[in-house]
Amino acid sequence: MQTILPVEPVICHNLINGEWVKGEGGQPDVFSPYNGKKIGEVSLPSPNQIEIALQAAAEAQVSWGKTPIKERSQILFNFRNILLRDLDQISHLKSSECGKTFAEARAGLMKGIEVLEFALSLQNLDLGGKLEVSRGVTCEYRREPLGVIANITPFNFPAMVPMWTIPICLALGNAYVWKPSDKTPLTALRIANALLEAGLPKGVFTVLHGGAFTVDAIIDHPAVKAIGFVGSTKVAKIVYQRGTQLGKRVLALGGAKNHIVLLPDANAELSGIGISDSFTGCAGQRCMAASVLLAVGDVDRHIQKVIARASSMELGKDMGALITKSQKDFLVDAIDKAEKAGAKILLDGRKAKAPAGMEDGNWIGPTILDDIQVGSEAATVELFGPILSIVRCKDISEAMKIENSVEYGNACSVFTSSGPLADRVVREASTGMVGVNIGVPVPREPFSFGGINASKFGHGDITGHHSLDFWSNVKKITTKWETQADSNWMS
Repeated sequence: MQTILPVEPVICHNLINGEWVKGEGGQPDVFSPYNGKKIGEVSLPSPNQIEIALQAAAEAQVSWGKTPIKERSQILFNFRNILLRDLDQISHLKSSECGKTFAEARAGLMKGIEVLEFALSLQNLDLGGKLEVSRGVTCEYRREPLGVIANITPFNFPAMVPMWTIPICLALGNAYVWKPSDKTPLTALRIANALLEAGLPKGVFTVLHGGAFTVDAIIDHPAVKAIGFVGSTKVAKIVYQRGTQLGKRVLALGGAKNHIVLLPDANAELSGIGISDSFTGCAGQRCMAASVLLAVGDVDRHIQKVIARASSMELGKDMGALITKSQKDFLVDAIDKAEKAGAKILLDGRKAKAPAGMEDGNWIGPTILDDIQVGSEAATVELFGPILSIVRCKDISEAMKIENSVEYGNACSVFTSSGPLADRVVREASTGMVGVNIGVPVPREPFSFGGINASKFGHGDITGHHSLDFWSNVKKITTKWETQADSNWMS
């Protein structure tokens, strides 16, 4: 299905205490990456409006946190039903503002709904625990909400990334403040309206638009107890340092430079599809995209399969647009630099044609660069586009040394038919997520998402079981009601 762009511009205000409020800080336009045309406006809040919003969130959280988890879950069940009902409408909208294909936009929202379903399971799974630790003495734990949680999310997944945290944080009894990307505010409008329709009390969910000023105001506010962030490593460091200096919990996910180790014994059909789809999916604008192919030994027949698959991609149908013209210019410049440095261009996305009628959009085709030198920009810098850099390696030891040398640590994959070689890559990869014959090794719930090294700042993961202790407090209670005749030191 082709993406359907909005006929009229969508106006995006701020959700403050359950009401959509026009911002007092200006109203910039939103443009579609597909054709460069205006599809919306986003109103920016003033400092006073941010203060009112956060105070309302803190007040609303008190009663929400006291609501039994089964009652909170009922609202989240309603939320799930509304998202499924409006799945295609929301997917068209998010595709039009972030540049994804309709299928990619829909898949991202479905992944978010999967996290929502995990959050709904908490009412039955996360029951606490109680144990008699000595005669007449019991210990137990109870999970309690933190208070107000803030999340700052990126343009590339305007539904999936916020849905990593919205359901879990709300199920645990927190109030939630969302600062979406100023490039993709339209999806936030639909998700917030779905929560309101589901019956979420006023103030429990807040949407505040804007840039660095809004982010700083949210982080600095004393009502906000924890901050989640997904974006570039540069900004992740800033958010992490600012929040932790104030004594707050911060989990900030940064950038990536993911490697795929391709071994000669790999299934050529499987690797061709997996590697191609990894670097072309979402036009390469995702932290899980393959950036560097570590080609070990004679794997040219495998690479030909990758080229054939990537060459078949039709812009606008199989692959979407880049978020901005400046990002397209950056990628073209990166390809130019690599070519001048001696790279062999096996597939040149600079020559790709935009879809008919969308020539003013931000389009670039899949690009494959061969003979990339270790340490070069193409081998180390996160380009964030559909570019695959091939580094030739004599053996797996050299490949893993290169993988370990990059500052990031988000994901690594290996394509092979050998279990022991696959296990070696799993053991030695300096990343938080590893795939075996999987080009995009995103864990499914309840397994947690998250990298290491410069791809993550903070402790724990943002989803799954490992996220629960980050988004809540665990209270421990020790109880004794009567004296025991045979008491010991534990009593």
